[in-house]
Amino acid sequence: MTLASDREETVDPDSGVEDDALDPLMIGRRIRAARTQRGMTLESLADAVGRAPSQLSMIENGRREARLSLLQAIAKALGTTLDALLAGDPLDERATLEISLERAMRGQTFQALGIPPFRVGKTIPTEVLSALMTLQGEIERLRDERSATPEEARRANVALRRLMRTQDNYFPELETEARRVLDAVDHPGGPLTQRAASDIAAHLGFTLHYVADLPQTTRSVADMKNGRLYLSSRVPAKGDPRTAVLQALSSRILGHQEPTSYAEFLRQRVETNYLTGALLVPEAHVVPYLKEAKKDRAISIEDLRDAYSVTYETAAHRFTNLATVHLGIPVHFLKVHESGTITKAYENDDVNFPTDRLGSIEGQMCCRRWTSRVVFDIADKFNPYYQYTDTGNGTYWCTARVEPSSEGAHSVSVGVRFDDTKWFHGRDTTNRGLSRHSVEVCCRRAPAELESAWREYSWPNVRTPRTLLATLPTGSFPGVDTTEVYEFLQAHAPASGS
Repeated sequence: MTLASDREETVDPDSGVEDDALDPLMIGRRIRAARTQRGMTLESLADAVGRAPSQLSMIENGRREARLSLLQAIAKALGTTLDALLAGDPLDERATLEISLERAMRGQTFQALGIPPFRVGKTIPTEVLSALMTLQGEIERLRDERSATPEEARRANVALRRLMRTQDNYFPELETEARRVLDAVDHPGGPLTQRAASDIAAHLGFTLHYVADLPQTTRSVADMKNGRLYLSSRVPAKGDPRTAVLQALSSRILGHQEPTSYAEFLRQRVETNYLTGALLVPEAHVVPYLKEAKKDRAISIEDLRDAYSVTYETAAHRFTNLATVHLGIPVHFLKVHESGTITKAYENDDVNFPTDRLGSIEGQMCCRRWTSRVVFDIADKFNPYYQYTDTGNGTYWCTARVEPSSEGAHSVSVGVRFDDTKWFHGRDTTNRGLSRHSVEVCCRRAPAELESAWREYSWPNVRTPRTLLATLPTGSFPGVDTTEVYEFLQAHAPASGS
């Protein structure tokens, strides 16, 4: 690292000195601690190194970075070494609190509150410093809570969907990571077995532990200190045990840090799900498979699901990753709750889904005449449902299926423009629909005759969604009870020395 005021002098990158140790605040406090321990005044140290006391005071307070040559002179005057000043023993509680408060005063929280920086003198009790840091942490927590409102969440979601559309929902860097991991465990291609998923865990330094008391708010918990990945022993009958393992490991593969905003949390979640899909359905193996299906005009999400032993939703997601880049087919994807609410959406084929004023699709009511809603009323749940739907923006063809979940039934559908239907199995369907979902009178407003007869005589008791009026759950990982997670890890951590 190069010191700002002495660019030609550098610290040896192999010296083992960490960046935190080179923080001017840390160096300044170590100088002050060494000077105080030796019984030297600031003036006597200044005389010894040929500098003004005011200059050394600024260095000790972390307000000025010292030249490497000056640090060497200071170390010699204090009877210590340069390494001790740069990476000595950890500071005591008082010095650590002083540094934390100095950093906080330079941060956004103090600036936003209009609190000017002040000198952290020796006369300020340690208890006061501790209380100030506690208050600062609580203010930041409340600020984070406010930023995670439903409106902020929708804005973050809209921004992410725009990025996905710009890239045709294809992320080459994630595909590269998947190939690197699969090569590392000598995966031959094709469906990923449970053993291969376990091999990936071992390659990353984790052992798998299935427990009955996994915190309710989590799918898995990684103990990175001891290299242990905890998963629930209560795998649902329709669950895929590989998915939970790979989702947890994907965050480690990608080096995710604790998210500092809901937008970052959402981005990490999308990356994790994408990488999991890329591991379960490897690009190098599936692209020739899909190209052959296109050549035969027999692309089928069901066949993709069966070929790789994944869920229908995973197969549908993975198809959207690869369809445009490798097959030249723009697509759209919808996941709709049985109540009619859109919970997930993606499109790059100009389909005109309903949106709120921010442009968010998720949370909107899906048109009752769209394939994703009609499929709920189809008695045949074994076979996929196909439908052509005429819209004001052209005709679209969709394939859809209903799957159960812990939150109720959901439909998952993939669709394309009429011109691209020729590549798909199910294009010969006679099912037709007419949707004007971008127009209020389509289905979001009752027919005039019904409205006239009942508007003044009806009063439904609304079942308001829990998150409609409330902020999103607080914390870096929304909805996760961190205390419960920490208690769980403490209870399951291996004994020291074992």
